[in-house]
Amino acid sequence: MNSEKNAGIKVLVVEDDKGISDFIIPELKYEGFVVCLAENGRQALEKFETEKPDLILLDVMLPELSGFEVLRRIRAVSNVPIILETARGETIDKITGLNAGADDYISKPFEIEELLARINALFRRINSFKPAEEKFSVRGLSLNVSRMSCSIGEHEIVLSKTEFLMLKCFIENQGKVLSRTDIIDVIWGKGHCIDENTVDVYVGYIRSKISEVSEEEFIKTVRGVGYLME
Repeated sequence: MNSEKNAGIKVLVVEDDKGISDFIIPELKYEGFVVCLAENGRQALEKFETEKPDLILLDVMLPELSGFEVLRRIRAVSNVPIILETARGETIDKITGLNAGADDYISKPFEIEELLARINALFRRINSFKPAEEKFSVRGLSLNVSRMSCSIGEHEIVLSKTEFLMLKCFIENQGKVLSRTDIIDVIWGKGHCIDENTVDVYVGYIRSKISEVSEEEFIKTVRGVGYLME
């Protein structure tokens, strides 16, 4: 990453720990980002409305409103990229955040190089995903990429962005067994240190939503290996 490439990209840092914000903000500015700070959940929502950031770095533990509540409210109106700051080892926070619509997470304490790498990978992933008039269909299950919609027959299935991309991954690799690492590489990027059981959780969400409208089994578990869509 370099300052010219990042010029004009606005980052909203939502962090109540002054020691952390004083560490993050100068480094982001050095890399060329425009940075604004919110020190609690309510201020984060206000800054989101007034500053219109291109990226939000959001701490989970905040005064007044939690990071999860801030995430929920923003996701109700915007798909702005969001990276969560979580406590190291708190898997449930990571899964909860991803399911609520976060694009990525980073565990505290972290090095600035890791944060910059996450930001770079996130923007690269977003830029590479160009919704086109592309549709997929497998045994009555249909995906419309341009609309990010999923349906079985006349029944619409409401999926989160991550669930949609994971189901799309299975359809594009129909007949091929995918390991959890394969899936992580596609959805979050190669070398991403995400817990493999996060994949299991998302597969469970997808299966549950499909089962509400169909008895068809679309995603099969291949024990000791991963998953398969036949």
